[in-house]
Amino acid sequence: MLEMKVPSPGESITEVEIAAWLVSDGDYVEKDQAIAEVDSDKATLELPAEEAGVISLRAEEGDVVEVGQVVCIIDTTAERPSGSTPTPESTPNPAPISEKPASVAISQTYATGTASPSAKKMLAETGLKMNKGTGKDGRITKADVIEAVASMGSAGGERSSKSKKMSSLRRKLASRLVSVKNETAMLTTFNEVDMKPIFDIRNKYKEAFVEKHGVKLGFMSFFTLAATRALQMYPATNSMIDGNHMVSFDYVDISIAVSGPKGLMVPVLRNAENMDFADVEREIGRLATKVRDGKITIDEMTGGTFTITNGGVFGSMLSTPIINPPQSAILGMHNIIQRPVAIDGKVVIRPMMYVALSYDHRIIDGRESVGTLVAIKEALENPEEVLMSGNAKKALNL
Repeated sequence: MLEMKVPSPGESITEVEIAAWLVSDGDYVEKDQAIAEVDSDKATLELPAEEAGVISLRAEEGDVVEVGQVVCIIDTTAERPSGSTPTPESTPNPAPISEKPASVAISQTYATGTASPSAKKMLAETGLKMNKGTGKDGRITKADVIEAVASMGSAGGERSSKSKKMSSLRRKLASRLVSVKNETAMLTTFNEVDMKPIFDIRNKYKEAFVEKHGVKLGFMSFFTLAATRALQMYPATNSMIDGNHMVSFDYVDISIAVSGPKGLMVPVLRNAENMDFADVEREIGRLATKVRDGKITIDEMTGGTFTITNGGVFGSMLSTPIINPPQSAILGMHNIIQRPVAIDGKVVIRPMMYVALSYDHRIIDGRESVGTLVAIKEALENPEEVLMSGNAKKALNL
């Protein structure tokens, strides 16, 4: 018998929440197969089986368990069921994609209509029968049963509701956002950016950039490098409060807000001051992929001295972004709209973006906050001279 204990997801984390069991009590599991998703206050992580065998669950979905606590037992002496094959994770030489081995493994590992331990208990108490749920591979979750009970006996159309406990990650995020509003003197300053110079550079070099570096030349590299330059010009914006002290950094670690299946994550670009355009695009692509695949680690989201968030991808025209604690400032990007503007006394149509800088007024004064945003605007509206030393082709490593 192997007792599986909750591993430590990172420094200072003492407990996690069982977000979802990916297997049922009594299933045969393979070594390294993902058996559960656990939420900490920083990230959602998969819990892999340490050995192959028959699993016996010792905790329910939604339970908060301490690091080091036993959450399941694996009978390593149990024989693999006849006719079954190892899951793709444990197969050293997987079959070609055309043979679709994954569907076989899933059907033998996750039974559609199988209830989680907590859902099974509720089904027994209510007498309900359910054939399929919304969990992984059709498993029935506790939330499915709650929803089914709520909709029983309704007349004149469905009037059901759904109650779902917030994940540990979402609860921690909620707490942090409220504390920012209550504990900081947050203000926001706004400006607008003429994006035409960046459009011109991207249109001219985008094909060569992809061919040379294997990634697209996006807007984020321009904003990241513009923000990095501005933070070096105004160190107060690249600082944070520690008790009665103001800590300023001689490096720039940029947190990039990325929307993932578990909510908003902020992976960090370390030492952005040493990066060029290709470095930034590659690193953002790598981190964003890990967020969306649920593979991002706590270390990759820890730290950061300044945050950039892009609400424009969802259609936001203007917003006041909330500071990402313990940082003291955050830059908000928005959607790009073709608008009439006056240039040299004439009205012309230009691709314009509103930008916002929220900051903690306790350590960042108006001069630093406005100066930071103006410096970012200057770099974005004249990128070839300010960010590329007058040579775009060389700066893009082409």
